[in-house]
Amino acid sequence: MKTEAVKRPEEKLVEEGLITAEQMHQAQGEAVRTGQTIRQTLIRLKFLDPPTMAHWLSRLLGVPRVELASYLIDPQVLDVVPEALARKHQLIPLFKLGQTLTVATADPLNLIAMDELRLRTGLTVEPVVATEHEILQALEEYYGAKGRLDDLVADLSQERLGLKAGQSLELKHLQGLVSEPPVVRLVNLLLSDAIRARASDIHLEPERDIFRVRFRVDGILREATVLPKHLESAIVSRVKILAGLDIAERRKPQDGRFRVAMEGHEVDLRVSVMPAIDGETVVLRLLDTKGLQIGLAELGMDPELLSRYQDLLKRSWGIVLVTGPTGSGKTTTLYASMATLNATEQNIVTIEDPVEYRLHGVRQIPVNPGVGLTFATGLRSILRQDPNVIMVGEIRDRETAEIAIQAALTGHLVFSTLHTNDAATAVTRLLDMGIEPFLVASSLIGVAAQRLVRTVCPDCKVADPTQEEAGKRLGIGAAGHWMKGKGCRKCSQAGYRGRIGIFELMVMDEEMNRLTIGKSSSGQLKSHAVGKGMRALREDGLAKAAAGVTTLDEVLRVTQEI
Repeated sequence: MKTEAVKRPEEKLVEEGLITAEQMHQAQGEAVRTGQTIRQTLIRLKFLDPPTMAHWLSRLLGVPRVELASYLIDPQVLDVVPEALARKHQLIPLFKLGQTLTVATADPLNLIAMDELRLRTGLTVEPVVATEHEILQALEEYYGAKGRLDDLVADLSQERLGLKAGQSLELKHLQGLVSEPPVVRLVNLLLSDAIRARASDIHLEPERDIFRVRFRVDGILREATVLPKHLESAIVSRVKILAGLDIAERRKPQDGRFRVAMEGHEVDLRVSVMPAIDGETVVLRLLDTKGLQIGLAELGMDPELLSRYQDLLKRSWGIVLVTGPTGSGKTTTLYASMATLNATEQNIVTIEDPVEYRLHGVRQIPVNPGVGLTFATGLRSILRQDPNVIMVGEIRDRETAEIAIQAALTGHLVFSTLHTNDAATAVTRLLDMGIEPFLVASSLIGVAAQRLVRTVCPDCKVADPTQEEAGKRLGIGAAGHWMKGKGCRKCSQAGYRGRIGIFELMVMDEEMNRLTIGKSSSGQLKSHAVGKGMRALREDGLAKAAAGVTTLDEVLRVTQEI
């Protein structure tokens, strides 16, 4: 019986029209002569370019295509695969989850390489596709400059850079240095350390004799490392290159952004560069796309408050405000609200400064004052887009407030933020902007005020009777599960890991509207809301402390101005 010959995978390139049969025939002969694979030969003969080959392999085998230039690799993962083995098979380990090791390779069909890697590591190996050039560059950047921070700093000593004491790098030298493996590796290490520490911001701070690096973790700035002053220009310039900024410009502020991937998820980084006396200060805001998965139920609202807030989301028109200082989680609450409302029958449009996270199915507009697109002008245009729900990143002025109120009164549900200490003050802030009291009373349906408190580390928490005694003095009573964190490796000895919201929700009613029209004080508004069952911010925080979620000190820290 005649059997059909088994086709090589490369023959599909001809079938799909990516190369001709003649080119394939020529490549096959050349591959036999040189000992290279047909795929390597097709690229060398320029019949196919590397990115096209990588995308084709990805599609053929159903494995992801990765851009290694934007990938951060944990040094501990590099230790899993010996350098000799990585270079022998031209592959780079990306991350390890459980007993599965993900590696990037230009040739995922190289079963010999995959088998050897599996035997040497004892792990299940999953390949992803990158180009050969990307693999070789990554091998140099990671294995060629492998080591911890001290080793990398030693590789970039003043002597090795050819600098005398106090001398700075010239622009020409700097342009070449920022792509050198030790500099790339050093910046990558700082970024990966920050992501692993769950930092929300990285501060690169030049001082007279040193270059300080600090991470903001759970709202608190802490020192990550102190580097030699002579590394400042190289590190700042490398960050500028990543963010698409001008490394020659050191006198003016610059803003940019870039994206990196680490351990299977992507992180957006917003970069702000500001000239200062001792050099350029850089702040990187880390926006982890995993944060988009948070829902209203995970924010920290107690069941009763959550139910009342969800009732506001069911309204067909009106304004809902979320208030609090910078860094109190207002944007996260708005995004969680949009995600709850997001449905095919709803047209949701947002205007933000900037768009921090992308929401599937939601039209998101970034503010751009350079072309006249402000919150106010954007909001006017949004009203012509037939929206059901509108989110305005922030109400900053009277014009924006007036348009938001007009939108609410014409049948739209509007969400926005204000910088006020508590819910009641949001009403008086709108009045102070010059909004007529009857318009505020007619349009505003609810205000949520919030703060973020650090949560006790679950791996080192212990009972804390001192908090119980302090709680008695504050009139909370002794009942509860007061806890504190002793400090451990997982929380970097802080005793806290992660944050949760504390809230107060003021729902407008007929009496509240009457008080608003009469221009009553925020104190009077708050008294009425509390009388109607509103639990104030501090009370909500103290309840969470008594439940062992956070600590008394933490609640008092974030509510001290209320």
